[in-house]
This record gives sequence, C-alpha cells and structure tokens, in this order.
Amino acid sequence: MLRTKTRETRPPVTDKASNTPDHVSIKPQRMGFEFDGRVPRYWLDNNYLLSHTMNALSVLFPEGEQFFVDAVRAFRGQIQDPKLKEEVRGFIGQEAMHSLEHIAMNQHVRDQGMPVEAMERDLKVLLDAVRLLPKRHQLAVTCALEHITAMMADLLLERNDIRDDMDESMQPLWVWHAIEETEHKAVAYDVFEQVGGTYVERTAYLVVSTAMLGVMTTWFTGRMMLNDRSNFSLTGAAKGLWRMWGVNGAFSSLIPSWLEYFKPGFHPWDKDNSELIANFKAKIEQHIAPQYQNGNRRTLQ
Repeated sequence: MLRTKTRETRPPVTDKASNTPDHVSIKPQRMGFEFDGRVPRYWLDNNYLLSHTMNALSVLFPEGEQFFVDAVRAFRGQIQDPKLKEEVRGFIGQEAMHSLEHIAMNQHVRDQGMPVEAMERDLKVLLDAVRLLPKRHQLAVTCALEHITAMMADLLLERNDIRDDMDESMQPLWVWHAIEETEHKAVAYDVFEQVGGTYVERTAYLVVSTAMLGVMTTWFTGRMMLNDRSNFSLTGAAKGLWRMWGVNGAFSSLIPSWLEYFKPGFHPWDKDNSELIANFKAKIEQHIAPQYQNGNRRTLQ
C-alpha cells in the first residue's frame, strides 16, 4: 500500500485563498468509457449487494455533481485569488466530465432493467428542495459531500483489495473518478472559506448531508435489489454488508476521516495524498478513448 503523508505545516487561511498544493493540477479530461456486454451484472466482488450499492452511487452523480457546480459557480464573482479562480474552472470542468461518464454507466444500469429515470426524478426533487436554502448553505452542503467523496476516493486509491474486487471493465472509471476527486477535493472548501463560511455551517451540514446521502443511496439500492429480487442471496447480502460495515469495511473504515471534518481549522489537504494521484495518473491515461486523447474537454462553464 502506498503511504500518504500528513502535512506538518500549512499556511493559515488568512487570505481565504487556495490551499491546493501547487503541484496538483485540476484539469478536466473526457475519457469516453464504454459499458457493454463485457461488464458482468455483479461487477464488484461478484456480489449482488455491493454491485447494486455502487450502481446506486453512480445514479446519484450526474444530478449531484450539477448541484455542486451550481453551488460553487454562484460565488465565482467573489473569488479574488487568481489561483483559486483557475481551480474553480477546473472543478467545474471535472464535474462535467464525471457527469458525462456516469451517464454512460447509468445507461448500462438502465439496460439491466433498473428504474434509473424514476430514481433521478426522486433525487431532483430532493436537490430542488436543498436549492431553496441560502446560497452559502448550499455551498456548505457541497463542501460536506465533497469531503465524503474525497474520503471514498482516497480509500479506493489506497486499498488494493477494493480495486482488485472490481471487474476490469469497471475499474478504470472509478479509479479515474477517484483521481479527479482527490485533485479538486479542496476547491469548494476554499471558496466556502473565502466567502465567510462558518464552522457551525460546515459541520452541521456534514451531519445533514451524510444523512441525506445515506437515505438516498439506501433507497436506490433497495429499489435495484427489488427489481433484481430473483437473484437475491441472503448469504451474498450478508457478505456485502460485512464488506461495507464490518471490521476494516469500506464504509466503516471511513469513520475516522469523516470525524476529522469537525476539527477547528480542518482543511482537506491536511492529509496530503497527492502521491496517490501521481501513482495512478499515467496508468489511467491509457484508458482515454482515441477521440479524446487530444484533450477534448467540454466543460460546464
């Protein structure tokens, strides 16, 4: 396992500017992943529950990442730091690429008979309700969910066992997504600090956002399992739950990182895991579709 280092010194956020390391580049890249008959129905550890859970997360991404883009873009005019301005452009572009690639994956899930459109409508209803909050509160929600996705990305890049459980047809999508989530993990947070976000706002919305994410993911997973109930296995479901929430489980092992968010003065780059980006970047670039290898980077500006 590649060891990450903890940043011992980080300049205090006195000017509310970017704190992303200078050697970390935030640039969008379309990949052009395709999902066809090569993808097994249960592509994660050949497990019914684990695969449906990850499929449910994929369904959340297009609408969810559009919400992130809107929340950050609402404050773009207030950003003074040129470096952070450029990082916001990169963040918006990367989130646009994530949406496009997960739309392709979600079509594969839809082709398996899953009610993707109905789930997307449910998610939009929830996000439209969140959009009634003050703009800075929406940004706090974005910071919280970006913290959760960054934790999951770090876990995926750190743990060989989790990556190895993924079918080779799916692994590149999730590794690429994890790399880019790591690259831009502090952008929304730095914007939040620049526009006067408070400790109470960011920590309260972590609790609220975690609950919302948990409910929606569970609801979507349950609907997929119901649609696929003929293949239900009690043993398989129990194994999947243990892999997620047992000792050293994928989700249970994230709890310490989740709690770090409550530290006064927390910053996403307190844990500098940029070596993980460097370790996987060249490998994942081999999966760029030919038509996008010259940097086709459609963005949502």
